[in-house]
Amino acid sequence: MQPKPNIVHLPVYQPGKPVDDVKRELGLTEVLKLASNENPFGSSPKAKEAIARELDNISIYPDGAAVELTNALAKHHGVNTDQIIFGAGSDEIILMIARAYLASGDETIMADQTFPQYKHNAQIENAKIIEVPLKEGTHDLYAMLEQVTDKTKVVWVCNPNNPTGTINTSDEVEWFLSKVPAHVLVVLDEAYCEYLVDPSYPDGLALLQKYPNVILLRTFSKIFGLASLRIGYGIGRPDVIRSINQVREPFNTSRFGQAAALAALQDEDFIAFCREENRKGLAFFNQAFEELGLKAFPAHGNFIMVDVQRSGQEVFDALLRKGVIVRAGHKLYPTSIRITVGSQEQNEKVIAALKAVLQEIAVKV
Repeated sequence: MQPKPNIVHLPVYQPGKPVDDVKRELGLTEVLKLASNENPFGSSPKAKEAIARELDNISIYPDGAAVELTNALAKHHGVNTDQIIFGAGSDEIILMIARAYLASGDETIMADQTFPQYKHNAQIENAKIIEVPLKEGTHDLYAMLEQVTDKTKVVWVCNPNNPTGTINTSDEVEWFLSKVPAHVLVVLDEAYCEYLVDPSYPDGLALLQKYPNVILLRTFSKIFGLASLRIGYGIGRPDVIRSINQVREPFNTSRFGQAAALAALQDEDFIAFCREENRKGLAFFNQAFEELGLKAFPAHGNFIMVDVQRSGQEVFDALLRKGVIVRAGHKLYPTSIRITVGSQEQNEKVIAALKAVLQEIAVKV
């Protein structure tokens, strides 16, 4: 039995290397993982309490419409309830957008180094993929606009961009949206927006009010610390959300995910703490890289991408042997690694390990 011919060549998504695998393979007792942009401070105590209260309801299906969470989120963002859709992480929203809007022969535009699920899901739908080179690690919105045609259905803008961590400013995004034809859906993936402290970052909700062909993607996996519960959401105009809902699977988010997200949304102190600690962590990394003579992209999420000036894979492997998991293997940045911002103690361990690795490689050379 043969699968669809357009998917046989697709790579399987490779997550960050699991801690237990590294311990077992290398005989280590302590391993630090800063590869998957998880929240090093966990999740809100309120979310944990909400999960515990749901334990007696394991045998009961979740609310397929996530009514309570939808109401709370709509109030939180100042939108209507028919403007929100949930998925098993924002990854599933990406899948649903591709399924709802892309058909064989349609064109879709994205950066050439960005979150890989845009391309992956577009390939499944057999759409024509147009990749536009990043400009200094940032989406080149001018070049992307030049690629828009009558066949263009979806444009993907990851902001902050994963893996580079850069942002497009409010002025850049506003200009872009003012020029994109109305028949093109523009996906603004704002998975890391809660970490932002830069005033030039776009107000996605304000843009949504002005441009009906925009959908925002957000998630509870990052700053809210609910990655394992797989719950993300999209915010768009009612007609866009209705179309995406038509391809949504029933009960696609769990009782635990909905309950934890509702509680996490209400713990503003926890979010503020995580944002501030992340800001300090980025400052620490930037100073450390400067002292090491390394250049990093301007980072705005909870991760930073740095050019280590030699094979990123080699540095990754050497760090792994020291019990530190980061991310490498980015096709357009082969001498770079991406590091998730951890606690101060974790950040110091990463830098100490990186210094040792760079010295060891220099001695070999």
